[in-house]
Amino acid sequence: MDIRTLTPDYAVSPQIDPEDCAALFEAGFGTIICNRPNAEIPASHHDDVMASAAAAAGLAFLSLPVTHQTMTLEIIAKQAEVVAQSDKPVLAYCASGTRSSIVWALGQAGEMPADEIIAAAAKAGYDLGGLKPQIEMLAAKKG
Repeated sequence: MDIRTLTPDYAVSPQIDPEDCAALFEAGFGTIICNRPNAEIPASHHDDVMASAAAAAGLAFLSLPVTHQTMTLEIIAKQAEVVAQSDKPVLAYCASGTRSSIVWALGQAGEMPADEIIAAAAKAGYDLGGLKPQIEMLAAKKG
């Protein structure tokens, strides 16, 4: 697994395997969020398979598949809500971790300064600098 921490409460990863769930529980995670649509992956990694593996390992699981076309404010808000309500760190995954980083970054708009959001993602290996105008726009709408 390639787990990249953005905050103490939120990390992202490329696609995980069902067998990874026990190790994620042991690492202290409490919730897994799948940001990857089933159409992108083999049946062995569909969200229902991952949900079963997560439950067997003692983890909560949420499927919030996103693409560029389906990344809505509702999905962004739901993911931020799940992270805020979790009493343990959350791991979100997609193909590379980028979409999960973007959903987090947009959800943090107004909660953290845009430059801090972008720096946290960069430290984890994700260049989200191009999102600064969107982050600032969302922050202004929340303000």
